[in-house]
Amino acid sequence: SNRLVNWSCKLQTGISDIEVEFKDLKAPTLLEVPGHKGKYEFGALTKFAYKVKGTNEEIVVATTRLETMLGDTAVAVNSKDPRYTHLIGKELEHPFIPERKMVVITDDILVDMNFGTGAVKITPAHDYNDYECGTRHNLEFINILNLDGTINERGGPFAGQMRFDVRNSMAEELEKKGLLRGKEPNEMRLGVCSRSGDIIEPM
Repeated sequence: SNRLVNWSCKLQTGISDIEVEFKDLKAPTLLEVPGHKGKYEFGALTKFAYKVKGTNEEIVVATTRLETMLGDTAVAVNSKDPRYTHLIGKELEHPFIPERKMVVITDDILVDMNFGTGAVKITPAHDYNDYECGTRHNLEFINILNLDGTINERGGPFAGQMRFDVRNSMAEELEKKGLLRGKEPNEMRLGVCSRSGDIIEPM
């Protein structure tokens, strides 16, 4: 079967769990990444909105990996959350890939309605929890990365750019579109390739 692996873009290979080292970040931290120029911020949660098609409504999600929204295929909510009951099954507009089919689904296994906004972006091809959710709901799995860590042709206007450069430029573009909803510190555990120092990508 297809399954997620720990991918090192620097080595262009999957690596085993025991070759992954972890950095525990207590606050937003600037780190160098192999294959990139300069430093990039990790340990921050970025909030942005998806517009609900045909309405004036929006649904706000948060992520530590903004660039992965290029592979989003759904937004999940808890079926018991009264804030979103009327949106279940509605289609969403992807701000960069207008032809992308995205819907609001329910997943009570994944979504804690008391955490964050109570809405979770689902990127089945690049996150372990989202992979399970995508399998449960038969969602499309969209891989947005080339083996070297550049965004592939499925990344719309960001194709060809390095993944963490896209994180920065995407925040600027979302702000221009009026969809950025702020950023806040987020403690996180960051997986790093023990051989190359590259940030691990689930792929």
